[in-house]
Amino acid sequence: MVFKNIDIKINDLGDGVSRKVLANGGKIMGVEVSFEKNSIGAIHTHEHEQISYVLEGKFKVTIDGKESILTKGDSFYAGKNIAHGVFSIEKGMLLDVFTPQRDEFLNE
Repeated sequence: MVFKNIDIKINDLGDGVSRKVLANGGKIMGVEVSFEKNSIGAIHTHEHEQISYVLEGKFKVTIDGKESILTKGDSFYAGKNIAHGVFSIEKGMLLDVFTPQRDEFLNE
């Protein structure tokens, strides 16, 4: 299956955060999340495993109560039901990969 960037809808989540579902199928999904400077991806949990890769920018990441600073090329893993969130120190972008896929993202 092929997904062309020009055809992908951008979902404005408000407060300087937007999301694009880049590709999905079966039990995996890739999502691009863009953050304006000082935007927040609130601490949350979900039943999905998640890997996030910093495409650009600088983020303060909190995973299970522990904070780290990540920049371009860094990544993190948040296991099933582990509390995690981000704060964008600079304008930036993450590539999030979920398994199983986040079906609720497909209905936005």
